Amino acid sequence: MNDAVSITRDLVRCPSVTPADAGALGVLENLLKTAGFEVHRVTFSEPGTADVDNLYARIGSSAPHITFAGHTDVVPPGDEAAWTLGAFSGEVKDGYLYGRGAVDMKGGIACSVAAVLQYLSEHGGKAQENGSGSISFLITGDEEDVSINGTVKLLKWCAERGEKFDHCVLGEPSNVEVLGDMIKVGRRGSQSGTLIVDGVQG
Repeated sequence: MNDAVSITRDLVRCPSVTPADAGALGVLENLLKTAGFEVHRVTFSEPGTADVDNLYARIGSSAPHITFAGHTDVVPPGDEAAWTLGAFSGEVKDGYLYGRGAVDMKGGIACSVAAVLQYLSEHGGKAQENGSGSISFLITGDEEDVSINGTVKLLKWCAERGEKFDHCVLGEPSNVEVLGDMIKVGRRGSQSGTLIVDGVQG
């Protein structure tokens, strides 16, 4: 099945704690190759850091080009015995899918992939009915930790290949009061820092 729930379950069941891929990118690679995407797996290295696997997949060869970006790595689950349902079970109970990364951000990636696969099936496998346009996925396994061998290097790799993006959709979770109540357009900047908190994982 290529619906968002099934894809999310398959991704959650991969214990892809940074920098381990644990098969998560393979799930996406298989789905996208079957749909006609040209898929590249790219591993980046940096002294003092673990090698990290990344994925870039594209269908179509012309503009406009929309890319869906995201990450399949997750933070550690903590004490797995403390989970009511397994941290990597991908179990659905009472209408909720449980597991580390279900929200941040395997669910977002799954929704993007499911939507694109449905769109392609309804449009003859093309990004646009007239045959123009491109759709791609830019997925890293290095977002939750040091973020050295991930998106920045993958974007540079894409640029060196002549890839140009007109639009980007990032399915990171964000809300104010109710799940899904906010869409953010662009980004006006960022600030980084280090915060050390003593306590238990929440």
